[in-house]
Amino acid sequence: MPRVRTVDEMFRQNWRKLLVLPAVLGLLTGCTYASEMIGTEGPGNFALPAAREVPEIASMVPDAISADGRLTIASELTYAPMEFVGSDGRTAVGFDIDVANAIAAVMGLTPEVMSSSFDAIIPALGTRYELGVSAFTITPARLDAVNMVGYLTAGSQLAVRTGNPDSVNPGDLCGVAIAVQIGTVQQQELENLNQSGCSANPVQIFPYESQADATANLVGGRVSAMYADSPITGYAVSQTEGALAELGPVIDAAPYGLAITKADVEFGAAVEAAVQHLIETGVMAQIAEHWGNPQMLIEQAKLFTN
Repeated sequence: MPRVRTVDEMFRQNWRKLLVLPAVLGLLTGCTYASEMIGTEGPGNFALPAAREVPEIASMVPDAISADGRLTIASELTYAPMEFVGSDGRTAVGFDIDVANAIAAVMGLTPEVMSSSFDAIIPALGTRYELGVSAFTITPARLDAVNMVGYLTAGSQLAVRTGNPDSVNPGDLCGVAIAVQIGTVQQQELENLNQSGCSANPVQIFPYESQADATANLVGGRVSAMYADSPITGYAVSQTEGALAELGPVIDAAPYGLAITKADVEFGAAVEAAVQHLIETGVMAQIAEHWGNPQMLIEQAKLFTN
């Protein structure tokens, strides 16, 4: 195929059993949902002693947001290691969660992370949530709906079962059964591919509510490949104890963005300033190192408005 372009939503820590141990891999063929196979082991969040209130940045936060002393943050908590639920079964943890907590600290606010389905976050910004932090790739379509602050970068990558038993060719995905998470750029890319290079033999797209379910169904043999952001694919592979392998190169690196409603222009500037402060003080680098992904770092935060 003409290679899939653009991206959406890393890691090598043995913190969370995203998938299953080899002893139960043989039972996965019938699994449809990750809840049938996923454990809940996970680390606590990173201690961030350098992420303290910065008065000049806190003063940039509009009164409508700062008045209650809280920052309401929406995140889809099945996208390990960017955002997921910790070992207590309640606490949000992950790379993005550490970033969100640090931003709130710089603003002098208490973070309140709220779980949401991925595709419901952006429509609810400005009403239910104040900040969307969920490994959003910055795209023109998203910028039509919200403003975004670039804070990290990632690419897209395929994964298959080890040994590639279905002989998936990353250069020709026509006819291949591929799992994706609903609402991601990867889903859109494959849909676009079916309108062009694969119109005669479409990619069989299997969209799942969570990335964990997409990964589980690849391990269980219901699909031949999965397509996700490079950090997510790398982390999933590292957690399957040899069941999965990355396929092909990481392609189309693009920035991740923190989402803010277009009505909150001043708040967007405050988020940009907070992220830049975290970059310049080394806190962002500490978070990236903690999660094993220094390659995601950027040097300059940027507010995208269109």
